[in-house]
Amino acid sequence: MNAGDVFNNLLTAPVIAFIVALLVTLLRFDVRLPEALYPILSTYLLLAIGIKGGRSLSTTSPGEIWLPLVGAVVLGVVTPIVAYVLFRFVGSLNVVNSAALAAHYGSVSAVTFTVLIASLDSRDITYEGFVAGLLAILEIIGIVVALFIAGRGSPGTNWREGLSEVIRGRSIALLVTGMLVGAIVGESRLAAVDPLFVGLFAGALTLFLIEMGVVAAQRLRDVASAGPRVALLAIVIPFLNGVFGALIGAAAGLSTGGVAVMATLAASASYIAAPAAVRIALPEASPGIYVTASLGITFPFNLTVGIPIYIALAQALT
Repeated sequence: MNAGDVFNNLLTAPVIAFIVALLVTLLRFDVRLPEALYPILSTYLLLAIGIKGGRSLSTTSPGEIWLPLVGAVVLGVVTPIVAYVLFRFVGSLNVVNSAALAAHYGSVSAVTFTVLIASLDSRDITYEGFVAGLLAILEIIGIVVALFIAGRGSPGTNWREGLSEVIRGRSIALLVTGMLVGAIVGESRLAAVDPLFVGLFAGALTLFLIEMGVVAAQRLRDVASAGPRVALLAIVIPFLNGVFGALIGAAAGLSTGGVAVMATLAASASYIAAPAAVRIALPEASPGIYVTASLGITFPFNLTVGIPIYIALAQALT
């Protein structure tokens, strides 16, 4: 990867919208979108991703899917363990907070995934249509493993309710709904809705990332409370997991775009599903640590620097 790759990624409208919103919010300007617009945009983006994945699934044979699925399961088990060990023994956090962070870094960020998809599309880099399904798998497994770790170290963990919150959560439900619609309707008959779910996608993502920039700026103000070790690990862990994800994706025979997706999913940190699960299962964990790390540090890092790294890794491995 060179400076040009980072620069090209920064020049996309969604990423620039995120950076500008983050900076102006730090300068105390109010650019927050109307509150009612946020759930509409998030619903649209998740449905659009799911429909796109389902459309490709309708023409994909089972033989193409099983190995990447195995790779996703391996990633879902390994990434939270890596995060737990590093936060526990390098970050010097207790069992509960380490497990809470492991849930965030073992799960995935649908928004980071969405930005990657837009970046791959802008570069004409193809990827397998079933990658949205990998996102859904990783979102669940990573949290399950982290809550299991917490349960071993803290018997009071309410992991069943936390897991139920993840499985019934909006992000997975909308992704699965979109994938079913896309798979059932098929390629040709979906052409009628392409102006909505394809043509407007980049614009909706740009609006959504303005809101994300505002929220990330608010969390950045809490970085000091997380501590310097946690802040550093919030960059190191995504990089390590991203490299592992790229290697798994390449071993599973994915295309360049597919490897980039696997790397990005492994590197991303959840700030929607994981906080909801952790709030129920580990109520004594500190949101000031796990939300700040995942949303205030890892999310901006992945959007601006991480995604070009993961794409370059994919290109080097395929």
